Amino acid sequence: MNVFKLKDIIIEKLDSKRNDFDFKFNRKDEALRVERKDNKKGVDIELAKAVQKAKNNENFIDEIIYYIDETLSRMADDPVNLDQAMIYPVVRATSFHKETKEGNVFITDDHTNETRIYYAIDLKNSYRLIDEALAASFDMSHEDIRVLAFNNLENLKIDYKKQTVQENDFYFVNHNDGYDASRILNEKFLNEMYDICEGEMMVGLPHQDVLIIADVKNQVGYDIMAQMMMQYFAEGLTPITSLSFSYMDKKLQPVFILGKQKNSKRGK
Repeated sequence: MNVFKLKDIIIEKLDSKRNDFDFKFNRKDEALRVERKDNKKGVDIELAKAVQKAKNNENFIDEIIYYIDETLSRMADDPVNLDQAMIYPVVRATSFHKETKEGNVFITDDHTNETRIYYAIDLKNSYRLIDEALAASFDMSHEDIRVLAFNNLENLKIDYKKQTVQENDFYFVNHNDGYDASRILNEKFLNEMYDICEGEMMVGLPHQDVLIIADVKNQVGYDIMAQMMMQYFAEGLTPITSLSFSYMDKKLQPVFILGKQKNSKRGK
């Protein structure tokens, strides 16, 4: 498969779902622009990167179609009814854009050197990031949005699957509700996991649809976590960071080199 074939497949599949879009193909950058006909809001897909991901994951093309379809839907200019929606915090990389293409600044808060907190209004099958103009239409301050979002986050259930590899325990949070990575902001949950861990607690949010917590008990555990983070980061539709974080004293510290040393919280 090449970028031209992938472009044709995306357009064909998307066309079977809706007919309110236009597209442009940039040969030089190997990028596909898909936008709404009514307001020209849209999304850009880097086809070269997508081709490689599609080769490694047979379901990736369907994920692209879902992502484009939902993005176009939430870009409609319909008014948002706050009484029928929920607001949650979402985590993005610090390199993520800080304003809309129209120049409206997003509501954000600092998180770590690698990540930043945004706020989203949930639209059932998708969500829309809240900018200053949208916040004003709700007559809500930054603090109002922050408090409401974190209160709602605390009510999201957290289930996880555990996998043990060479004495290291890995816990995967994957509800596919768009807020898996957001659960890193739930301090109560992090502290509960910290109490469970016997070695060093590592936390990873490679993309928005997974949160990984590792109880690293030996050198091999760091290497496994590093490889796992790179793989998930490469496969995610909304990648955040390939770095892991060490969680200690209720603080997240990015770990740039894994597998080199062990700073066990238990002093082992």
